[in-house]
Amino acid sequence: MSTHIGAQPGDIAPLVLMPGDPLRARWIAETFLEDARCYTEVRGMYGFTGTWQGHRVSVQGSGMGQPSMSIYVNELFAEYDVQSVIRVGSCGALAERLAVRDIVIASGACTDSSMNRIRFEGLDYAPVADFGLLRAAHDAAAAKDLAEAVHVGLIFSSDSFYAARPELVARMADYGLLAIEMEASALYTLAAKHGRRALTICTVSDHILTGEETTSQEREQTFGTMVEIALAAGTATD
Repeated sequence: MSTHIGAQPGDIAPLVLMPGDPLRARWIAETFLEDARCYTEVRGMYGFTGTWQGHRVSVQGSGMGQPSMSIYVNELFAEYDVQSVIRVGSCGALAERLAVRDIVIASGACTDSSMNRIRFEGLDYAPVADFGLLRAAHDAAAAKDLAEAVHVGLIFSSDSFYAARPELVARMADYGLLAIEMEASALYTLAAKHGRRALTICTVSDHILTGEETTSQEREQTFGTMVEIALAAGTATD
């Protein structure tokens, strides 16, 4: 039984979908999984296991930011032998061609976090997605005829929700960054450390350039398309 999850051995499936919001985790379990059972409520960070089209799948909240994500991902990999984690989160669009409710599949994650600078003693490490999961997610999106609404590319994992230097992120957007969120870089790094698979799929909840945004209830309960893509991708490679 791990410190922050507290589930029993066997409670968690090899495939875990991971939203930041624990209430989104509950919504995903109730909406998409059959026979979903809650295996943890520690610190209000809900986790559920059920089935989707005959495959065992878990959904685990991660909280906001790379430190919180790292706690849960470390325990999932080290204590529960999870093989694949797919983050299903929200992001802010940095590119003009993206619209609110578009979906971003992150091939890699830049960051302003010091976590990897400390880990690698100043060297730059480039955290990237598992190619098998990425390809399966792209194929699942194509099968839904979502070519214009799904984008694959780099995202930015920020340590600050309210950026002190927003001009720096804007500068990185000039180099092709699609969107900004707060967790993917840590997820990809830890998956590499443990030899596991990871992918981040985010729905655009707000647009940094236009100011358009969704409500908190919409972010919690209406981003179902990315969940369907994540389920299809994760079960296609398990």
